[in-house]
Amino acid sequence: MYGLPLLALLAPLPAFAQATVSSDPAPQEDIVVLGTGLPLPPGTPAYGSVVIDRDRLTGDASGRLEDVLADVAGLQQFRRSDSRSANPSAQGVTLRALGGNASSRALVLLDGVPLADPFFGYIPFNALVADRFAGVRITRGGGAGAFGAGAVAGTIELASATRADLPLVSGSAFYGSYNSENVTGTVTPDLGDGYVSLSGKWERSDGYLTTPASQRTIADARARFEDWSGGIRAVAPIDAETEIQARGLVFRDNRTLRFQGADSSSEGEDASVRLIHRGDWAVDVLAYIQARNFTNKVISSTSFKLTLDQRNTPSTGIGGKIELRPPVGPDHVLRVGMDARLADGELFEDAYNASGVATARRNAGGNSSTIGMFIEDDWTIGKLVLTGGVRGDRWTITDGFFRELSGTGTVNSDKLFPDRDGFEGTGRVGALFHASSAVAFRAAGYTGFRLPTLNELYRPFTVFPVVTQANENLGLEKLKGVEGGIDLTPAPGVSLGITAFYNRLDDAIANVTIGTNLRQRRNVNAIIAKGVEVTAGIRHGAVSLDGAYAFSDSHVRAPGTTLDGLIPAQSPRHAASATLAWEPKAGPSFSTTVRYVGLQYEEDTQTGILPDALTVDAVARLPIGKHFSVIARAENLFNATIITRNQAGSMDLGTPRTLWIGVKFGG
Repeated sequence: MYGLPLLALLAPLPAFAQATVSSDPAPQEDIVVLGTGLPLPPGTPAYGSVVIDRDRLTGDASGRLEDVLADVAGLQQFRRSDSRSANPSAQGVTLRALGGNASSRALVLLDGVPLADPFFGYIPFNALVADRFAGVRITRGGGAGAFGAGAVAGTIELASATRADLPLVSGSAFYGSYNSENVTGTVTPDLGDGYVSLSGKWERSDGYLTTPASQRTIADARARFEDWSGGIRAVAPIDAETEIQARGLVFRDNRTLRFQGADSSSEGEDASVRLIHRGDWAVDVLAYIQARNFTNKVISSTSFKLTLDQRNTPSTGIGGKIELRPPVGPDHVLRVGMDARLADGELFEDAYNASGVATARRNAGGNSSTIGMFIEDDWTIGKLVLTGGVRGDRWTITDGFFRELSGTGTVNSDKLFPDRDGFEGTGRVGALFHASSAVAFRAAGYTGFRLPTLNELYRPFTVFPVVTQANENLGLEKLKGVEGGIDLTPAPGVSLGITAFYNRLDDAIANVTIGTNLRQRRNVNAIIAKGVEVTAGIRHGAVSLDGAYAFSDSHVRAPGTTLDGLIPAQSPRHAASATLAWEPKAGPSFSTTVRYVGLQYEEDTQTGILPDALTVDAVARLPIGKHFSVIARAENLFNATIITRNQAGSMDLGTPRTLWIGVKFGG
């Protein structure tokens, strides 16, 4: 077990401050940068935000956004795999050990636009390139502002890189283990008084074998993948206080997992437009549309033949928001607004027997929506900042259906599910007290809710041999939580943030075992998670040390069932990370990152153990000239074994030692 050695490693960290992953400090005087949103309200730090800056985003050994987010202890995807070897539909994000769920319990926003897939609720990480972002803010706990209806575990806010971050031309090219290739490029010319940024990424790999050597068969395949994405972002000022921001994204992702023929794909086209006005009556208006699709083939682990072809899962998401900040005096920042999200989608899948004959053809789907109004205010009273808000949401789940034909065309099932709707009121309150320039106390309480996704309601899935059934009767997840913390800055460049929390997720949606190799998505009474989170670090000259640790005591409450008192699936008790970097203003630089994730369980009955894992990454950079660098990267340097799935002893493995060499220019 790695837990005690790692805790010993992190023990000194309270003496250090976070430089690249930091507790969110009190907002300073606003400096308007073209292409950003409205200024942060002064009460934002009351909710314990953590910030990851651009240097850290672009300096990880894997080059992948989801791995950098793992610097925030307690943040996790459904599985330990990253977006090269996980099934795309399993890329949900959650926080605070609220239980394994492939749908995101955290609200992920890019420039204010929700990124979750309209049907599945997963995040398309392969389409999100770190070079395109200025930074990330992660706020754990329920949200109540714009689009807060999806923020039961927290909010992850991605901000696009601005003109100040982007040279005219920049890019990178890397070659790595397993015949891996990664190429990115961005061109950002000025356009009148604004600018436009065109970006692209392509990557591929022959992949590694995810199956342990003792379990390999003639049908095992490497986790090969190929994906690409292209983006455009334009920012045009209308006057000194007003600008239009427009963004477009197209992507395609193809992967293979475990067996030959076990292929999956995801694709999407996203577009959004945003109006920002920074006058006395500040305004933030946006609208977006998403078109997504997903395919997946399931291969039998005994016959090695196709058993299920999820050949088409088209979905559409449409939404927008209006936020106003009326002038109500220098001590208040008042926000009033409304937002809406609508999702529709359906699946088409065919089941086959061992001889390759179709036995069933299924079609299912439906629609869902939330339309909400919110009001929040931040009131500054000397050293004290009070913040609070409420929102009300009208939600609907409509047009649900499930149809199944036999292989010969006979109707086996044809169901139309009743429409449902309701109203949910949620809110949050917080307080931030600056006792001195070096000490700040904060406390917060919040509620939140999440609709079941169309995937959870209507799409069964198979990770052979286990079948997980959908459940059209799923209810809403509802969160109640409180937290308190302290932020210390005892010396320049030094800080420490400590947060204690208690969260209760009522009617949590879980994959519940109901028979041999059979599960169903069901609401359990509650998941209760409590714990402590620490962020700390120091920067002294060219040297920095950053760290984070989360302890989560999480249990299921399901009286009268065998689940009562068990730890939720995919929920580690301990998680930590630490990054040591040497980055002088000129010359070579080096960083190394240690990440630890504690023991967790594959499923609800706690029979499949995923042992703890400790990994070490490293990055070395050698500048050649002013705008050109040679970079060497190493993932999982000591080749630690990372078990990402354990179903009755059948296992998948995470990323082994992976070495990269490449060049980067323009940055």
